[in-house]
Amino acid sequence: MTSNISEIDLQTQLASGGKTELILKNPIMVGSGTFSNGVELSKRFDIDKLGAVVSKGTTLRPRLGNPIPRTVETAAGMLNSIGFQNVGLSAVVNDYAPRWEKWNTPVIVNIMGENFSEYIELVEALDGIPGIAGVEVNISCPNVEAGGLEFGQDPQLAGKLIKAIRSSVQLPILVKLTPSVADPRIVAESVAKAGADALTIFNTIPGMAIDIDKRRPTLGAVFGGLSGPAIKPVALRHVFLVSREMDIPIVASGGVVSGTDVIEFIMAGASAVQVGTATFVKPDAAWQILAELVAWCDSNEVSSLSEIHGAAK
Repeated sequence: MTSNISEIDLQTQLASGGKTELILKNPIMVGSGTFSNGVELSKRFDIDKLGAVVSKGTTLRPRLGNPIPRTVETAAGMLNSIGFQNVGLSAVVNDYAPRWEKWNTPVIVNIMGENFSEYIELVEALDGIPGIAGVEVNISCPNVEAGGLEFGQDPQLAGKLIKAIRSSVQLPILVKLTPSVADPRIVAESVAKAGADALTIFNTIPGMAIDIDKRRPTLGAVFGGLSGPAIKPVALRHVFLVSREMDIPIVASGGVVSGTDVIEFIMAGASAVQVGTATFVKPDAAWQILAELVAWCDSNEVSSLSEIHGAAK
């Protein structure tokens, strides 16, 4: 007898307590920047079957992004250098949030600022807007007031930023950590103490490619972010390290292309996963991965994800 999705407890909680509560029907989320703002694919696929949608990275004002070429395929992955092209805060609040409100799947808005004041202005404008269930704070971006150092590379700076955001809003706060650190536990602990509800581990890994025929960098902006299956072992290690020492929900992000990948991350201590680059190969990747997760649970007689959460630790 084959189980269906309703017979297995896939529910996971990313934030708890009053207005900051965020409970997902299942652990399958779509990653920022790989799903646009969800509206296009919602016309073709059942968006309400997903655990959550993470919006495209949002800045205060619209951005055109980096020069082309912006993407290049690599062995077991891809490099992208989009440059935060997005419609801006106003369009998210006025155009997209009303559409998201009609969904039964929560939408988390990924945000990026160049300094403290921009982050605070973003979250205050998003707080209390129907259709917006939380924010994912991208700290893998340079603080222009600190000489270009990534917020996420400085534990004190990261903690100070999240503390300021926490005191400004009641929305659930996910903090998207950078892979550009030797030990993710230091920054993770800092932002957790500052009030983060959950951690997203992690962002793309900085990289580049060279066009040997043209004898110059392939990407228009020279550098880009490496994503896809190639980075999964690194992401898995970061999740494992943080979850072994901290009791905070973790959203794993990096190289998820199958239900087996989801199981590995959950056994490492993740509460949910984000599907990103796989969507470029198969637009319905998130739905296929969810089906594979259910099939695995059924064949292994797992009735709840809590049975395998952190099992590898």
